[in-house]
Amino acid sequence: MLDLEATLAAGGLALPDVAGAVHDIGVTGADPVLETAFPVGEAAAAALMAGGVAAARLHRLRGGPAQTVGVDVAAAAASLLGFLLQSQPAGGAPVQLDRLNPPTTAFFQCGDGRWIHLHGGFPHLNDGILELLGCANTQEAVEAAVTGWDARQLEDALAERRLCGAVLRTYDEWADHPQGAALGALAAVEIDRIGDAPATGWRPAARPLSDIRVLDVTRVLAGPASGRTLASYGADVLRIASPHLPFVQPFVVDTGHGKRSAFLDLRDRDQAQRFRELAGEADVFTDGYRNGSLARHGFDPESLAELRPGIVAVSISCYGEVGPWTERAGWEQLAQTTSGLAHAHSDPGSPALIPAAATDYTTGYLAAWGTMEALYRRATEGGSWRVRVSLCQTAQWLLRLGPRCDPGEHTGFGDVRRLQTKSATPYGELRHLAPAVQMSVTPPRWEQPTVPLGHDAPEWRPVRGTAAR
Repeated sequence: MLDLEATLAAGGLALPDVAGAVHDIGVTGADPVLETAFPVGEAAAAALMAGGVAAARLHRLRGGPAQTVGVDVAAAAASLLGFLLQSQPAGGAPVQLDRLNPPTTAFFQCGDGRWIHLHGGFPHLNDGILELLGCANTQEAVEAAVTGWDARQLEDALAERRLCGAVLRTYDEWADHPQGAALGALAAVEIDRIGDAPATGWRPAARPLSDIRVLDVTRVLAGPASGRTLASYGADVLRIASPHLPFVQPFVVDTGHGKRSAFLDLRDRDQAQRFRELAGEADVFTDGYRNGSLARHGFDPESLAELRPGIVAVSISCYGEVGPWTERAGWEQLAQTTSGLAHAHSDPGSPALIPAAATDYTTGYLAAWGTMEALYRRATEGGSWRVRVSLCQTAQWLLRLGPRCDPGEHTGFGDVRRLQTKSATPYGELRHLAPAVQMSVTPPRWEQPTVPLGHDAPEWRPVRGTAAR
């Protein structure tokens, strides 16, 4: 059985006092659900439960009754593979997983005997790695080219070219590394007040986040999963994408539930002005791009707090916002690799990743929880707030929980259909995972289906008058 208090405490986290908002918390099931010694299902369940409790507290603030909140560990574990567990029921065919595994995305052994995980998940990253290595676009050619490199030198060379790769490290090596040391004292979620604004208070509403506007400026999995989670509690989530940037279709489909999606190009003056107008009317601004990218356009948290006093500015990154790697881009695989998580999961001499996007999705759930905590503080204390999470902080939390399961006894999540729902989408009828959190009064749900990027106009829905703004 999941010890919720101890699991959260390992990440420097704790549930707030929810007296009057929640009269029962229930977690069913236990790890190992997936084939790993790390309790990734229980960690995801804890993050989801914390979000559900935060939503219940917000709904109570709006005059709603106390309710029960529950999470099934198997459903939480399945959610870490959500992009794989979606299909079009007509033929049961899965959503196409194009471009997920180019030849440059894998572990490779360098000339010094150490392993590095390269990641060419987007075309420009794949091409840049091939150019650096001077080899053909085949895994065999990459393997041969990497043997001419020292692993740490290759890692630094990739970073200098704004490419992606990470050396396989032990937990102790990461703790001694300048970046690991910088993150070492941080909790899995950091929430700070960054400006003054009056306390808003909230008027009654049917759902916890009714009329809360979330500008979702994120990519890949962690950030979009955060926005999808907030949408499940009733938020008006508008995802903004750039029309010239690549994307991974299964990720877009999986994380788009409950959202609208619009294109804006910040290189265009008029579109940048429209983006600024949207930010000025948002309650939440979630930044999932490489650290500093949106700040160069004037959308750092402090500037957002000046533009829109009372905003909650959420930052989601791979390596965090302190230390020498703050502007390095990363992926799930790299967070696992550099933090020691992959090393602890692997058999000796054969590096492998935990078989799930455990840091990506869980970081998204933590970001959603932090967002709702900040919204509560805004409503009761006033102020503008910043929420910071990263894949490596989540990996750090998993490492503190420790490899305590027997992966040989993993149970799996059974017939996935019991965890799925169906939606009529622009892609056709889609079978996909339903929200994993259960709530007795305000059950999480998505009011609209997932849509392609750029499907909608860049505008907010009219406020229905239920939230103080």
